[in-house]
Amino acid sequence: MAASTPRHRPSSDLPVIANFDSAHVTVGAGVAIFHIATSRVVVCYHSVDRYWFLPKGRRDAGEDSGTGAEREGFEESGYRNRLLPIPLRHRQPQAHNPRTPSSPFVTEPIWTQLMPVSRAAQYILFWYIAETLPPDLEENLTSKSKIENGAYQIPAPFPRDMTLEQRIELEKDGYEPVRHQNTGVDEEEKLYESYLLPIEKAVEKLRGTVMADVVRRGWEGICQRREIEEEVQGSGS
Repeated sequence: MAASTPRHRPSSDLPVIANFDSAHVTVGAGVAIFHIATSRVVVCYHSVDRYWFLPKGRRDAGEDSGTGAEREGFEESGYRNRLLPIPLRHRQPQAHNPRTPSSPFVTEPIWTQLMPVSRAAQYILFWYIAETLPPDLEENLTSKSKIENGAYQIPAPFPRDMTLEQRIELEKDGYEPVRHQNTGVDEEEKLYESYLLPIEKAVEKLRGTVMADVVRRGWEGICQRREIEEEVQGSGS
């Protein structure tokens, strides 16, 4: 399950100063959805324009960016998912009041992109790391969605006290994450196909984009989390 070291990574740009009012900025979120047990990640393919990409899109008004990433991941790929806490260097402080227990694992964006929508509008895109859902949660949300006429169901967050090894044990050998059909919300999204690909194959499909590094760094974070958890378990035995 070791993460490979890429030959080249994109680098962060220098900080910028820019100001946009609400009429000239769009906030979006994207997600790399991993099936940890089989070392694969969800990648989408545009069946007409013929390019590979990770699911992403605009968050809804009033929606948290992380929740928007999960929802867009489901709508564009068909895979239900939830954000996955991983060890990640970031600049956000811990909550002060109430003070929450410190954890080495967070669900902060792993990359942020600034892209122009037009000459007058700015797009801000946050990239997150997520996992496919365990079978019981998948079944529960699917049942709720049917009762509520197909309404999107927000998954419960990854349990704070669960290790990745315990998470993997929730699936029987050979379990395949469910890919739901017809989850796209418009004609464009109906053209999307999605596949669970091995990590290196996904990186190759996304080569030359920040999305390739989202997958690389996300998988490295997953591997690092397992190593940390194994060390903690070993020191306590």
